[in-house]
Amino acid sequence: MWPPWVKTTRSSADAVAETGITCRSPSFASPTLRDLQALLHDDPAHLPSSSPSLRRILHRARLASSALRAIRSTVSSPDRHPRHGVSVILYFTSLRIVRGTFEDCRAVRAILRGLRVAVDERDVSMDSRFLAELQTARGCRQPVLPQVFLAGRCLGGADEIRRLHESGQLKALIEGAAPAAGSACECCNGLRFVLCVACSGSHKRYSDKCGGFRSCGECNENGLVRCPDCCALPI
Repeated sequence: MWPPWVKTTRSSADAVAETGITCRSPSFASPTLRDLQALLHDDPAHLPSSSPSLRRILHRARLASSALRAIRSTVSSPDRHPRHGVSVILYFTSLRIVRGTFEDCRAVRAILRGLRVAVDERDVSMDSRFLAELQTARGCRQPVLPQVFLAGRCLGGADEIRRLHESGQLKALIEGAAPAAGSACECCNGLRFVLCVACSGSHKRYSDKCGGFRSCGECNENGLVRCPDCCALPI
């Protein structure tokens, strides 16, 4: 009934008769559901210990399965952080108190605007909360301006941005960012801030409870709020 090169015991023959699986190797037992489940585990302790040959084969199959899963995940998502719609944030100052800092800020703004990408410009001289953000991000009380962030990662200051721009790397890095608007915002004329409607820019509101004026909670210390038309990103 069986070919002479197939050596089966009574138990293996019964298993062949029940499952219909023919084992062609005298040292390899028929795989069971437990053996197949071992392929789903990464712990070698789950591998069966009935046969050394079976353990080696299942171990190799487990490694191959893990490699295939890694390749599949890499092909399906080549970039864990998709570049489409990445945010570019620029912290700068519009004050001319320190000429060198002002010139660096103006140069970096010109470089980013020349690349025609949407930039969230955050003027620390217009809102102290921007300065607090930058201090937290850089971990220092006196951060050097300007500072450019791409998708939450700091690209550096004026010197770094100039080098990246001259080498062409900056354009490649910000590829996928949202395009810049074609014209200046009609609401703020490109200033990024408008007067607070709640307090009319005074940063004071009358309170009936305290019978006097108190600070407005809708705007910054200058009585300004971010332009709702061109500054969609939250502070």
